[in-house]
Parts: sequence; C-alpha cells; structure tokens
Amino acid sequence: MPLYREWNSDAHSLAAIWKIEEPESFFIAQTALGVNIKNDKRRLEHLTGRFLLKYLKHDFPLLDIMPDVHDKPRLPNGQYYFSISHSYPYVAAVVSPYVECGLDIQTWHSRMQQLQHKFLSAEERSFFKDDSRLLTIAWCAKEAAYKWQGLRDVDFIKHLLIQNIIKTEQDYKISILLKLAENPQSISLSSFIEKDFAFSIVENK
Repeated sequence: MPLYREWNSDAHSLAAIWKIEEPESFFIAQTALGVNIKNDKRRLEHLTGRFLLKYLKHDFPLLDIMPDVHDKPRLPNGQYYFSISHSYPYVAAVVSPYVECGLDIQTWHSRMQQLQHKFLSAEERSFFKDDSRLLTIAWCAKEAAYKWQGLRDVDFIKHLLIQNIIKTEQDYKISILLKLAENPQSISLSSFIEKDFAFSIVENK
C-alpha cells in the first residue's frame, strides 16, 4: 500500500499523501465511482483523490460532492470540509468536520524560476532567492491559501501576500495575508520539501 504519509495536520484535520502505484481498477473498486474524464492520468488522479477522502473518513459521502458558486468542491450538508491536490504520481487530501481546508502538492517543475514573476511580487521573490525548490513551496502555499479561501477571480500577487517564511527543524512556516475583503486576514501554512515534491497545507487554529 503506497501510503506516503498520514497525519493530523492540525487539531481538527486529517491529511494524507498517496503515491499512485495501483491500476485504475483498484480505485474504482474502492470508491465505486465512474469518472467521465478522457485523459487517463487525470482520471486516475481524480479517482485517487476521492479514494483518499474515503481513506481518511470512511463515511465520506463521495457522491454528494458538488461545486459551489465559486466552483469549490463541497458537501451540501457541510458534513465535512476538504481539499485535494495532485501532481502525478502523488495525490494529497485533507478532511475536517469543523474548518475550511486547503493544501497543495507539486512535483518539481523545470521552469519554476522563469514562472515566479507570475505569482510572486518583487518583494516576495526576495524571500526565495531564485531557489527553485523554495519557489515551488511558495507556489504550493499560495495554491493552498487559494483553495482554503474558496473564492474565484483571485490575483495571486495582489490578493495573496507572503509575509514571511521561517525554517524549522521539521518544515517551513509561511504566513500569507489574504487581501480579499475590507479586513485582511492572515493565515499560517506548514510547508515541506521531499525528494520528489513540495507540499503546503493551511494550519487552522
């Protein structure tokens, strides 16, 4: 079973990372889902994400997932909050019965240094010093924050401002200021670097 990691990401939430090594038939059998996605890899990632939700919470009602008005996947009765991310062959998910969730996983991208100006301001770029792995963490943190807040039409540079990044023994702590309302809100994220990928998740208090 290629469970890469499973943990309590905060006091309310369960998270896991899975490395896909099984055939599509395994995930269909585990989820009882049929998915109308033509691309084989995307379909496999989608099924694995749903499988992880059930893995974390056995009573997770997969068939009830629907997009809200901002296209954020939700359960209509609010039984669970959740977030899924995939970057083949890795898939990550987090589930909470109480709080909004947001995470992102990204395998290494050869053009991250060239792309950084698209999601980081000049001041933010100074935090990461053109380091492709740290830039990937920055991308993951902003993606996780974007998923957590749940609104569309968000500008990653104007609305999601990285305030600082602190390296600890276990991970990187990143603070992001959400400037999406009259009263900006600061959120904290835990981010880490593995051999094959970078990862970031919102830490709810």
